[in-house]
Amino acid sequence: MPYSLVSAATLGFDLVRLPLGRQVADVLLTGLTADAATLEGIASAHPSAGREREERAVLAVRARRARELAAAVPHLRSAGSDRAAVLVEQLERGMIGDAAAVERVLRDDVLGPEHPAVADLDEDVVAAAADVLGDAVIGSFASDVLPPLVRRQLTGPLALATATGLVPPAEPDLGPAGVEVRAFLAAVGDQDDPARARWRRAVDEGRFERRPWATAMHEASWAAHVSGRLRVLAAAQLLAVQAFADGGFDGRDGAQGVWNAVAGVVQGLTMGDLLDSSALSVLLAPWERVTTA
Repeated sequence: MPYSLVSAATLGFDLVRLPLGRQVADVLLTGLTADAATLEGIASAHPSAGREREERAVLAVRARRARELAAAVPHLRSAGSDRAAVLVEQLERGMIGDAAAVERVLRDDVLGPEHPAVADLDEDVVAAAADVLGDAVIGSFASDVLPPLVRRQLTGPLALATATGLVPPAEPDLGPAGVEVRAFLAAVGDQDDPARARWRRAVDEGRFERRPWATAMHEASWAAHVSGRLRVLAAAQLLAVQAFADGGFDGRDGAQGVWNAVAGVVQGLTMGDLLDSSALSVLLAPWERVTTA
């Protein structure tokens, strides 16, 4: 299943259940917010820069083999015949998408035609930056199945560019409700055991309401699409992945509904000015339960 900026919350569902999903979100946010100078800096960190043709060929082979290894990340469609035995593990570890899908969303959506800086750069610079970012995405997304040396080779160039000041911290535009979204994300990222327990209770209580959460999420995504705010909403969801990890939630929380609750609140806050009261009430309900518990 391909990811897209439209389905950023679905991508987030996978990322919060990965050991290094927060780092994947970091890379995608870097791509979303990079200006021309940042993309040029990232491109300059390409491992092939300044190398002879033979060395570039060796690096290309390494990159291809790394992607072949990355395909071994557990996938929901890979369940065997004993479905009951693997269901819980799949809910916690099985990905909806795969490493190739997250790299495609980086190259085609994040760095696609809607990127404000890409049109101003030479194609070779954009391609080199996409390679560096793509390698970093693969290295973190597939960290469980890649040998440590291979993972470091993939993530090293972007890490070096960041350490040397070529990549500034991502500061995405979060739209007209940016202050409210950032306040919510700060709260999610600052949780203790009782607070996390309140989120889990809020999710459990919501299971019995059978409200049309998926419909409300779709309405918010559609509102982002027609208003030209897809990148704004995607950035908010990627920041939510970071906050989820910083708040001490784990893969089980992600699988059992806490991520969906957090993502719904983000969706509602970010696009609330374009949603009707019914959809907004559905999306914000978990946060209301948490804060009134």
